[in-house]
Amino acid sequence: MQNTRRSISLIYTVQQWHWHRLRLGLGTITDVRALHRSAFHLSRKKHESNVVNVSTLFKPVQVDVNPADSEDVGSELVGKLEKSEILKILNKFTQRREIKSLCSENGLDSYLQQQAFGSFRRYCIEAENLPVDLHIIFSDIMQGAGHIDDIFPYFLRHAKTVFPHLDCMDDLKKISDLRQPANWYTNARAITRKIVFHAGPTNSGKTYHAMERYLSAKSGVYCGPLKLLATEVYNKANERGTPCDLVTGEERKFGISENSPASHVACTVEMTSVNTPYEVAVIDEIQQIRDPQRGWAWTRAFLGLIADEVHVCGEAGSLELLEKICETTGETVEVRRYDRLTELTVENTALGSLDNVRPGDCIVCFSKHDIYTVSREIEARGKEVAVIYGGLPPGTKLAQAAKFNDPENSCKVMVATDAIGMGLNLSIRRIIFYSLVKPTLNERGEREIDTISVSAALQIAGRAGRFRTQWEHGYVTAFKADDLSTLQRILGQTPEPLKQAGLHPTADQIELYAYHLPNSSLSNLMDIFVNLCTVDDSLYFMCNIDDFKFLAEMIQHVPLPLRARYVFCCAPINRKMPFVCSMFLKIARQYSRNEPITFDFIKRNCGWPFKLPKTILDLVHLEAIFDVMDLYLWLSYRFMDLFPEAASVREAQKELDEIIQQGVFQITRLLKNTEADQDGDTVPNYGMRRVTHVKEPRLPSGSRGRLTERLLAQGLLTPGMLSELRKEWNAQAITSHSNNSKETQEYQDSDDEDNGGNYKKMRRKRKK
Repeated sequence: MQNTRRSISLIYTVQQWHWHRLRLGLGTITDVRALHRSAFHLSRKKHESNVVNVSTLFKPVQVDVNPADSEDVGSELVGKLEKSEILKILNKFTQRREIKSLCSENGLDSYLQQQAFGSFRRYCIEAENLPVDLHIIFSDIMQGAGHIDDIFPYFLRHAKTVFPHLDCMDDLKKISDLRQPANWYTNARAITRKIVFHAGPTNSGKTYHAMERYLSAKSGVYCGPLKLLATEVYNKANERGTPCDLVTGEERKFGISENSPASHVACTVEMTSVNTPYEVAVIDEIQQIRDPQRGWAWTRAFLGLIADEVHVCGEAGSLELLEKICETTGETVEVRRYDRLTELTVENTALGSLDNVRPGDCIVCFSKHDIYTVSREIEARGKEVAVIYGGLPPGTKLAQAAKFNDPENSCKVMVATDAIGMGLNLSIRRIIFYSLVKPTLNERGEREIDTISVSAALQIAGRAGRFRTQWEHGYVTAFKADDLSTLQRILGQTPEPLKQAGLHPTADQIELYAYHLPNSSLSNLMDIFVNLCTVDDSLYFMCNIDDFKFLAEMIQHVPLPLRARYVFCCAPINRKMPFVCSMFLKIARQYSRNEPITFDFIKRNCGWPFKLPKTILDLVHLEAIFDVMDLYLWLSYRFMDLFPEAASVREAQKELDEIIQQGVFQITRLLKNTEADQDGDTVPNYGMRRVTHVKEPRLPSGSRGRLTERLLAQGLLTPGMLSELRKEWNAQAITSHSNNSKETQEYQDSDDEDNGGNYKKMRRKRKK
């Protein structure tokens, strides 16, 4: 009885094999050859060129060569096969031009062909039992009853198993078709919106007029670039009797109560709701729509807000792009232009020396190294300094701003990065550019060292002479005489018109990709999406996803659902801070085990209770802990069940903010302690490389050869550092003839408000 069943099974398998040949349209060998000849003469160059750039992104899926339930039916039908003979057939098969042409017809370019041929060869040689239909094909070819090309359907079947995208490439391209982003927001397209663009420079009152309309409306939403600005609007609205809620990535506050939402909302632009209708919406700093990292958030708000009136504030150079985008939505833009309310004068002389600093001056630097150097030198001259840079907590920034703004306070000078360009009301008489060189990231995520843009220079310079402060006439100059003519030229220009607005893949789009490519990692899915996506490049560009990919690769081995993984990778953390990254990984692991991330977990890993910083590295570490707490709060609003102690973390963060404030107030003392610790080689290591004190002789005064120019151009040496080197050389030249040499390392990290700073290491040696 068992033998009878076995015979029936064999007959049925052979019938399946013949039916499969007919289903594939292979009929006779003559038909197959004709098909091959026809395909060989078809030109597929355009297809090849489109696929070859992304082919390397598709990772081959491993195929099990010995399934547990496989039986050697083929051997029972036609006998055993010699592996050496199979290998000879496969080598001939992979070398045939007709086969390569057919591969191209089916989406396999040269790269994928090589990968698929290798996988198919291994499968056929290593498999103990080949599928019966393939086994019979090999047998026929060995006996002269079949043609080598008959292998192709089975090879293609294997190739589609190895590269699943071959069966769904059209679907992937449809998912990543981003040419009409306006159509994503059907609720916004269903109403007729009034678009009002308030165009003008810094300190022109453009945002004020938009806010007056916002506060008088029945309902409204303010979308700002920073937590500080959103908080300022929240406070202002509630003080004026307009109940307003605050929504940022890390915080929620209520104008009325948690159970009774206010009709007005102030939020950071990423948190903008595109599902809630409002009477008035305000989008601030619209020129940020071109930002390589965050521009997508402004695009989403501008296209998706459901509001009767959308008031947009920003640089006049944004108008042309907004008008073109509105052509795709069927809307028109009403323009209201504003002039600067106070006078701004570019001085004819550079500052030259910190001895010339006056009350109301703000020296703008583009690195923490320069911040520390300038602050110390000014305080050495008996003047108190307020310090602001992007990595500081909001409370510390506000405290430093309040100290500087207070006419009764002895602090009359500020040293800051371009973090002052937005979000802080400062009473500045004169802006002094310590340098004009700033590290930036371009659209491709590449680090560039270049002169600051016209837009950035105008934004920073415009902070001087603010309306209704004690300094209503602003001044701007450079620290170095060599920079003054360049600064004057930059400030005499108008910002270039914006060309494109940013876009970013959504979680829904990536989930659809994952459905079609279940074996791909999130980082790999993002790469494929970006390379396959189609955008209208006359209006849009794809935002840089390097930060997202960095986090995705960091937690790739952590078992998480795709949606949760995507949310984790959207967390706004600075990947250049090792301690924050290590905590991000620990939190992800804890979450993956479905274990609550408690306040005790944070305290245990961050060193609670916190102590006053004694050195600069202590201060930097406390800033990193503050960012970890921000990360906790950000995640707590997205995974409330596993981040249950947000209130405790927020209270601890307030305490930490006060400790950081005290550290910044005594920054000169921290610098001195840092040097003392460096001399004793006792600097604590908080996941950062060691910083040691510079003791070797400096460059001679006046030296500025080709090496110096190259270091300046690359951003490895700033004008401030060069000036310091010259002074130290002059001071030590008479007595410094020691033969001792010592390798030193310094950190210089670019610090802007968006990325929180990038660390760059320098090494300098003195020959014995």
